[in-house]
Amino acid sequence: MEIAKQLAIFLDNRPGTLTRVCQALAQARINILAIATSDTIDHSVVRMVVSDPQRAVEIFEEYGALVVDDEVLLVEGDNKAGSLASITGRLAKAKVNIEYLYCATPPGSRKGLLVLRVDNARKALKALNCGTGA
Repeated sequence: MEIAKQLAIFLDNRPGTLTRVCQALAQARINILAIATSDTIDHSVVRMVVSDPQRAVEIFEEYGALVVDDEVLLVEGDNKAGSLASITGRLAKAKVNIEYLYCATPPGSRKGLLVLRVDNARKALKALNCGTGA
């Protein structure tokens, strides 16, 4: 479990835009650890956690993309029923608000990665580290 830098990139909502972003990161040998997109009528917001956020910001700014960074919590948890309820319950007990989250886990995997944007990452980290295993 750790606090990480998440980048939010605002892009045109057109075919090929995400491909160019991924190619630019691949050329710089920057790995995408987590990614989620949301769209509006004319643009997409791509949220990602990458292996080198500072260099990624430089690359996106070279292309003229608007980039915003935030702290998120990366939580590796068990891939079993009740794991997310346990995590969110401990955060609720600590009065930490979850602004959004995203995750994915292959069905046969024993572990998954949860990305949490919370109102207080350090307080969330403490609440989750003090609890029993997720």
